[in-house]
Amino acid sequence: MQDLHTRDTPFLALDKARLMSNCARMRARADALGVTLRPHLKTVKSVPAAKAILGAMSAPATVSTLQEAEAFAEAGATDLIYAVGIAPAKLPRVAALRATGVDIAVILDSVAQAEAVASCPTPIPALIEIDTDGARAGLAPDAPEIVQIGRILDAGAALRGVLTHGGASYGCFDPASMQALAAQERDGALVAAKALTDAGLPCPVISVGSTPTAWYGTDLTGITELRAGVYTLSDLMMAGLGVGTVDDIAASVVTTVIGHQPSRGWIVTDAGFMALSKDHGTAAMPVDQGYGLVAALDGTPFGDLVVRAVSQEHGILALRPGSSGTLPELPIGSRLRIYPNHACATVAMHPAFAVCDGMQITEDWPILRGW
Repeated sequence: MQDLHTRDTPFLALDKARLMSNCARMRARADALGVTLRPHLKTVKSVPAAKAILGAMSAPATVSTLQEAEAFAEAGATDLIYAVGIAPAKLPRVAALRATGVDIAVILDSVAQAEAVASCPTPIPALIEIDTDGARAGLAPDAPEIVQIGRILDAGAALRGVLTHGGASYGCFDPASMQALAAQERDGALVAAKALTDAGLPCPVISVGSTPTAWYGTDLTGITELRAGVYTLSDLMMAGLGVGTVDDIAASVVTTVIGHQPSRGWIVTDAGFMALSKDHGTAAMPVDQGYGLVAALDGTPFGDLVVRAVSQEHGILALRPGSSGTLPELPIGSRLRIYPNHACATVAMHPAFAVCDGMQITEDWPILRGW
């Protein structure tokens, strides 16, 4: 049996105990808020991980690619939302999944998409995407197109409801701001839902979610379901937002020291952006973690030691700017862990999770790659 000392680096280690603790914590949160939890499986992109997160594969889940939907459906998933605006050319794959008995719904925010869905020979349920924070896609909660789209879907497909994502929560750095955004997300979804019901249209699902707003939201009255994904693994962005701590991060990249540049204050490793990703999502946060926080193999961080730069297969470790610390003694061959900025991006760089119990690797969970 391999362990963290013997497997070739870099590789992605998964602390299963932390994963399960994170999942239990969010499920308890959803229960307390009185909503259905629909985990977003884009973070893990893995059938064994999905089984661990959902318990029963028939439980509600969210996906970001049709490849994920197809793989999870083959493993028993029956209740999915494909939460990326639908491209008409992908509708035959959606229809094929529905033909196998999978209740998969799509999302959209335009008349053109609605007409494409409504023209399908097989009725496909769709949710109207609502933009409640100006962070990404969707219609404004009071946009007149909402009712127009709703009528098209109700006549020719299946109007499932409305959906929004509180992505701007990643820029909220205190509890009051986060709670306000969670309320804004809720209220925007409810405004859009009311527009549909006032027009005599159905709106059975009112879906909101992001890990930060799920964690900080205090009142989801009127909301039917909560979607979140990165809470499963957590990452440095979540720790920076106060959604847990570094000790909750379940996935880390194991790497080896391969060089030193003493005059520059650098330590060089074999984990570059092909292992860590180039996500620098903490750059705008109060604490910038570079491209990852460096820890000993047992998971204990080295204070201010971060990945300051990455090239394809090299990681440059250095002290955080302004640090008064000193570089640790890390000889050639030393093994380290790198906690990632954004778990979703880092997971997508690897073929599998090395599932760990302490230092032992107990099994490998394949990761889906592609679309």
